[in-house]
Amino acid sequence: MACTTILVGKNASYDGSTMIARNDDSGAGHYTPKKFVVVHPEEQPRKYKSVISHVEIDLPDNPMRYTSVPNAVAGEGVWAASGVNEANVGMTATETITSNPRVLGADPLVVYQPAEDGKEEVAGGIGEEDIVSLVLPYIHSAREGVQRLGSILEQYGTYEMNGIAFQDQDEIWWLETIGGHHWIARKVPDDVYVVMPNQLGLDEFDLEDALSQQEEYMCSAGMREFIEKNHLDLSMDGVLNPRDAFGSHDDADHVYNTPRAWFMERYLNPRTKVWDGPNADFTPYSDDLPWCMVPEKKITVEDVKYVLSSHYQGTPYDPYASYGDKAQRGAFRSIGVNRTDFLSVIQMRPGMEKDSNILEWVAFASNAFNVLVPFYATIDTTPDYLSSTTKEVTTDNFYWVSRIIGAMADASYRSSVFHIERYQESVMAKGHQLINQYDALLEKESDAAKRMALRQEANQAIADMLKKEASATLDKVLYELSNQMKNSYSRSDA
Repeated sequence: MACTTILVGKNASYDGSTMIARNDDSGAGHYTPKKFVVVHPEEQPRKYKSVISHVEIDLPDNPMRYTSVPNAVAGEGVWAASGVNEANVGMTATETITSNPRVLGADPLVVYQPAEDGKEEVAGGIGEEDIVSLVLPYIHSAREGVQRLGSILEQYGTYEMNGIAFQDQDEIWWLETIGGHHWIARKVPDDVYVVMPNQLGLDEFDLEDALSQQEEYMCSAGMREFIEKNHLDLSMDGVLNPRDAFGSHDDADHVYNTPRAWFMERYLNPRTKVWDGPNADFTPYSDDLPWCMVPEKKITVEDVKYVLSSHYQGTPYDPYASYGDKAQRGAFRSIGVNRTDFLSVIQMRPGMEKDSNILEWVAFASNAFNVLVPFYATIDTTPDYLSSTTKEVTTDNFYWVSRIIGAMADASYRSSVFHIERYQESVMAKGHQLINQYDALLEKESDAAKRMALRQEANQAIADMLKKEASATLDKVLYELSNQMKNSYSRSDA
């Protein structure tokens, strides 16, 4: 799946939160309806079978409750995608990443082989369809998430290259798969943010730490031998660069991947480097863009939403621009692309009770035109407006309303964009207002059952506000697009 990820360490965020966020994008040529739900222990299988790869995996008997953003239409598996469990651990999976033929030749992907020509079926490895369901219900820290997923990868393999983020109150870990069975992971430094387009991202790695103390790095067993045997380390000075060793530097990356990282870092560090012009330190074509940077100012949820909504505003590459060289417009793949299914931002706030400190911000459809909305993550159920998505196109749920608003606003961009801006600002402000209101009520309540009721009441109030704002915006963009119909005529019967 084509996605974009940003991770924010606790000392780089505006309130001391750890934040992990990812656009989940459908592949070209289709759109995947999504919903926001809670999965209870009794709903979690004890023997898991992948729809795509047919791999079967026995699961522990003690799953925890967790939130999930699964596919709303049956057929290709769960694709739980993002969530928070009752141990206050979050994860997002996955960011599809790239590799190179040397890696894939040394450790081939574990691809499903159907029964044919008299041969029995051979199950494949795990993939994006499976990872959250296999890992999130069973882990109690971000580090434990890396360890569990790593052990599953080594045992069963994978049929695709992926990056996965794990998060708790104190740490964020980023794991990248290497070929069919190998993997590397790094703890995100507290004072940085990380940007990840669909490309292997880690640009430095301490193999000694990963194979010994594992303070900041982890990896699969035998990684040193794997690198040496297959001559994967391309460094001249013996300092391993994973991006060079395991990643890709294709021409397609310079259109599809590196421009996204360039825009995000350009926005969050505008003065740290030179990003434009003939003397630029980095350009949209740079293969050596930093995996992480210390931001020039602390990063807010609004900053995360903005960069993940990018269509290269303020650059010659904006497809909506009315200025500059027309030949440059739309040259690069937008971050807030049309086929985004959802955005999730998991924010773990410090200094609060553990049952109310985590907010799961959710948006559906193209980020250029949608809104990001906060919900308490420690809950038993989610509002119907977000959980009731089906295949049917309807204005009764947030996913389809967001898709409709996006398509209409895109088609009437110049006349509708100010409606979208007001919609986004209003929902974000009212979301913060309602969270502040219920945070204050929760501070005064000690009974666990009443606290749960308050959190779910808050989420319903936020959903009610959201539905009202979305309906009003739909009415406005429908009016603007109706005025641009080709059969319009100015004279009336008056």
